[in-house]
Amino acid sequence: AELVRHWLAAFGPGTLADLKWWTGWTLTAARAALADVGAVEVGLAEGTGHLLPDDLEPVVAEQHWVALLPALDPTPMGWQQREWYLGAHKAAVFDRTGNVGPTVWCDGRIVGGWAQRPDGDIAVRLVEDVGSDARREIDTAAANLGSWLGEVRLSARGRGRTPLESELSS
Repeated sequence: AELVRHWLAAFGPGTLADLKWWTGWTLTAARAALADVGAVEVGLAEGTGHLLPDDLEPVVAEQHWVALLPALDPTPMGWQQREWYLGAHKAAVFDRTGNVGPTVWCDGRIVGGWAQRPDGDIAVRLVEDVGSDARREIDTAAANLGSWLGEVRLSARGRGRTPLESELSS
């Protein structure tokens, strides 16, 4: 129950299928843990989700934002059903074992990927149009990340590169 409480606090609303996938539990164990924390069913575009009872207030949309998240970041790894923030881009930003590579986010959606080239430059490729203003913000974020990393070179040891990451890193 404690694990489910933390998972819902971070990733809620979550579906029963997501919880089962994320924990590796049986459906019976996942249902029992949801009941133990008093999870409340809520409607989602892809079916029924669950929230903690003290997390039912509507979330006010943040102002416009962009972010470059690293590979294996828990944000995109928290759900099995990812279409609501990923669209049709799974093959580009996930490897064949289901691990996410470095991603570009705009207003709560994955809109591309990024990789560090051998010379340290951060290369970005968008997989959907975000408009010229957001593109400039993404380019600025990539330049800032490259400056922050300086001489540090990132490595994909322990995981495969995604198709987009492989393309961009050469």
